[in-house]
Amino acid sequence: MSFTSKVFQTRVVKMADREETIVAGGRHLFPLLPKAFDGIKQIGVIGWSSQGPAQAQNLRESLEGSGIRVKVGLREGSSSMKEAAAVGFTKENGTLGDMYDVIRESDMALLLISDAAFAENYKKIFAAFRPGTTLGLSHGFLLSHLQAQHEDFPKNINVIAVCPKGMGPSVRRLYEQGREVNGAGINASFAVHQDVNGKATDYALAWSVALGSPYTFETTLESEYKSDIFGERGILLGAVHGIAESLYARYVDHGMAKDDAYLNTSESITGPISKTISRSGLKAVYDELDDKEKVAFRKAYNAAYHPCREILEEIYDDVASGNEVRSVIQATRRHGTYPMGKIDSTDMWVVGEKVRANTERNYAPINPETAGVYMACMMAQVDLLKDRGHPYSEIANESIIEAVDSLNPYMDYRGVSYMVDNCSTTARLGARKWAARFDYILKQQAFPTIDHDAAKDATPFDKFLKNNIHEVLKVCAELRPSVDISVVPTRGS
Repeated sequence: MSFTSKVFQTRVVKMADREETIVAGGRHLFPLLPKAFDGIKQIGVIGWSSQGPAQAQNLRESLEGSGIRVKVGLREGSSSMKEAAAVGFTKENGTLGDMYDVIRESDMALLLISDAAFAENYKKIFAAFRPGTTLGLSHGFLLSHLQAQHEDFPKNINVIAVCPKGMGPSVRRLYEQGREVNGAGINASFAVHQDVNGKATDYALAWSVALGSPYTFETTLESEYKSDIFGERGILLGAVHGIAESLYARYVDHGMAKDDAYLNTSESITGPISKTISRSGLKAVYDELDDKEKVAFRKAYNAAYHPCREILEEIYDDVASGNEVRSVIQATRRHGTYPMGKIDSTDMWVVGEKVRANTERNYAPINPETAGVYMACMMAQVDLLKDRGHPYSEIANESIIEAVDSLNPYMDYRGVSYMVDNCSTTARLGARKWAARFDYILKQQAFPTIDHDAAKDATPFDKFLKNNIHEVLKVCAELRPSVDISVVPTRGS
């Protein structure tokens, strides 16, 4: 995919057998933001859930001294108004107001409200936009819902998206770290769905740069929602939860002490496996194993690949058909009676809380079976997205980079609920719905295959070694920030 910018320098990178155009970010680009936001005097940030606090604060800081106001819009009487005021967005200083008033008065309004609120209120929201202004999204959910309703966005406004490849708290944490290390941040994709004034691309790029994205790559709004909603239900949240639960139960059933089972499952994934992938690539995990461990990895990989791929195919089809979006809307309508329950009360996560509290605990190993199962699912997701025509940057970020650099550190820090429940309602619902499916299919199909050394297809691992995603990750690694995310809140954040 390729695009041009009137303000930012673009760069063409070779992603395996394809070329993609990107913009590399950094704080040295902040002085260009007023030029890129040509004609925009106020940016409204609508909503205060996962992305709202991070994006509002990052934009305000990046645009300081530019003359462009960042104003938060919330429902009148919302409990979030106190939270916004606590970080400096107040009615008194003119940076906090009713969401519809803020949309009407803004030249660009970023809609970061819950997906359920979109579904219920999109007509009223659209009516608040003045002709020629810009609607911004950080998620393609609304497009999927509109398609299901056979409706579309108003034709007289820009429609763009900037989608950070991480939860809101990650977007804020790494931006704060970027004050000390230029370029620290979360990668983002951008899409221009409608451009009515010829400025939409630079608006989107400026938004991404202002959020602190180390690099920004192009996608489409449809491609984004398919990969994003799918990815959350896959390896990013749902699958990693189900994989950890199923392996923990397996190891305990085989006589492993519970503390050790936790170290060899969740902490093995979020610790050495994720860190090795992040810094050295996928193959490096396998290369670090001894000969006996490599055999165990291959057996687990070949046994788990097809069962995981089967569930992933079903998820993608449900997302692409609109079924998953309808499911989210229906679920949120039930929340008044049946709110989302806890997901960290099972034995594994109770044990995990005790393990994490032990400051003298042993460092988790790369368990070869855990690594084989986890990476088989990760690669099944990579292969599916490639087969469905998604760009390599999107594939790498939605299947690998977001997992190891943004989400898994939160599970490592405080457990699965902390990771999942810092994400959007759509992501939280998907993780809860699909984790059990991965847990079940691994117990029913993959683990018996491992135990009986009965994998009928040995090609998944062979294909893994030759997969061109390794070349893609090398390119992405060159653009990676030089710091790991700190999940511990910094002072004043």
